[in-house]
Amino acid sequence: MKKGLLVLSHNVEDGEALTTRALLKRAGLEVVTITFENTLDIVTAFGLQVKADAFARDVHFNEYDFVVIPGGKYVAQVVDHDVHIKELVKYFDQNQKLVAAICAGPRFLGQAGLLNGRSFTAYTGSEVDMPKGIYLPSLKAVRDRNIVTARGAGAVYEFAFEIVSYCLGDEQAKTLLNSILF
Repeated sequence: MKKGLLVLSHNVEDGEALTTRALLKRAGLEVVTITFENTLDIVTAFGLQVKADAFARDVHFNEYDFVVIPGGKYVAQVVDHDVHIKELVKYFDQNQKLVAAICAGPRFLGQAGLLNGRSFTAYTGSEVDMPKGIYLPSLKAVRDRNIVTARGAGAVYEFAFEIVSYCLGDEQAKTLLNSILF
């Protein structure tokens, strides 16, 4: 079974994190939530209290096939001085594993240099962190080799589709969308 990590931070966008997790699990992927916060108890952007499965420092990244970076208010608060999430996505990219980011989450990828020369989409305004990428604002989700990006919470289904398609194939991704009457 393919398994991946999904990063939770205080002020993460609820739908981008939790709906993505639910859809990936529904499709048959194992998803472990991790955090770089000082607590496993996370408060989302809209006040939902959730508990991450593990601290990132306790996880062996080489045991996972993909990583998902949701967006949310936290991105603007931490992206410019972050080292943890950028190092995490660089590790997955360097090991030819899937890196997926939605909304403002692709800012981490852009600042880490992962989108240079690649097609991507992101929340409007976030593209400033990816000046060497090919910004496709009209698309809800974009897959360029091992990187999947999506433009916002309204694209969570297309985002999950691309992740499932990459990990399990197009048929499984179509089955997922059919199962939710998309």
